[in-house]
Amino acid sequence: MIRQPGIFPLMVYLFFAYSALTVIVGYAPIYFQFIGITQEEIGWLMAMGPLASVFAQPFWGYMSDKWKTMKKVLMICMGSAIVISVVFFQMESLWTIMVLMFSLFLFLAPCTALGDSLTQKTVTQRGLNFGSIRMWGSLGFAITSLVTGFLLEQYSPGMIYLPFLTCAILAFSLIFVLHDAEPAKKPVTIIDAVQFGMKAEVVIFLALLFFISIGHRANDSFLGLYIIELGGQESLVGRAWFIGVISEAVVFFLSALWFRRFHPLFFIVIAGLLYASRWFVMGVIDDPVYILWLQVFHGITFGLMYFSSISYMTRIVPEELQATGHLLFITTFFGISGIAGSLGGGWAMEQFGGGILYTLLGVCSLIGSIFLIVYGLGMRMNVQKEKRRQYKQNLD
Repeated sequence: MIRQPGIFPLMVYLFFAYSALTVIVGYAPIYFQFIGITQEEIGWLMAMGPLASVFAQPFWGYMSDKWKTMKKVLMICMGSAIVISVVFFQMESLWTIMVLMFSLFLFLAPCTALGDSLTQKTVTQRGLNFGSIRMWGSLGFAITSLVTGFLLEQYSPGMIYLPFLTCAILAFSLIFVLHDAEPAKKPVTIIDAVQFGMKAEVVIFLALLFFISIGHRANDSFLGLYIIELGGQESLVGRAWFIGVISEAVVFFLSALWFRRFHPLFFIVIAGLLYASRWFVMGVIDDPVYILWLQVFHGITFGLMYFSSISYMTRIVPEELQATGHLLFITTFFGISGIAGSLGGGWAMEQFGGGILYTLLGVCSLIGSIFLIVYGLGMRMNVQKEKRRQYKQNLD
């Protein structure tokens, strides 16, 4: 597989693109706290990224379908993110940081999302396995989170710009050797994209996914602060991310062994129930070391959820709108849920502490899982009804 044209550069691009993302997602809250910003204000700042991605990801997904190229869109996005970050890391005013955080994610968020979409389209066209390529993004996330944690502990959280710019510049240089997937022949219009996004099947699925993914995104924003609240150090944050994302990479790598055995919705429900269990346990622990053990479940929950959801969207999305569909899912999972998780999580963390926050996240995941079971049963009934209708038509 690795010898096929364009596959190795895609793996390495995912490694460094996700590395750049982990620096911001995993350590920006600690950096903001270092420069004197309160936890509630950190919640507002961390909501800027998801808010920007709500607009950016569907837009850039549609443009890549419209222009029939992801490579050029990635060049625009990663190049712009690098330029904005140079200014971002020099600011200290809350409102200036907020505006620049929003601007940064207008371009940074699509860099990983489009990378995943390009991977999905490439493996579909070439008959390869998505997980064995996507796991390189997880490895980048894991290794960089570990290295960044030690770097910031040894020197200063103010050094956050160094690992980010290093990874972002390396990712940008790799875009030049990526191969675009073969574009669909059917032209794409904005009406097609809107009609797809308004389908009841899509809207209901994404709405239920929101309840599960809100916990994942809140944890992304506040895991580091929760570890420090319980008495841990920055290096422990790095180790927690490392363990979680290494387990995620293992799940992606082994996906060819388990995924085809059941429908994607089955795995999504299992992931939702595991998320709920994980958050409930997180809410009652009193030693940050226990979080390291629980982070093993990060890979299982996120790996199952993400891989299965992207595969389910691929099933229900027309070929010419694959990037739009994938980024619509990613917008919900990382964008809309991220806004709610950051704002609600920041408020709950400030008012009640991390224990109550994680208990509330467990309730949300449990609600989403239960209603996804109902949704899956409804979809099965619709399929059976359509088969009976077609059978009667054939008889007539």
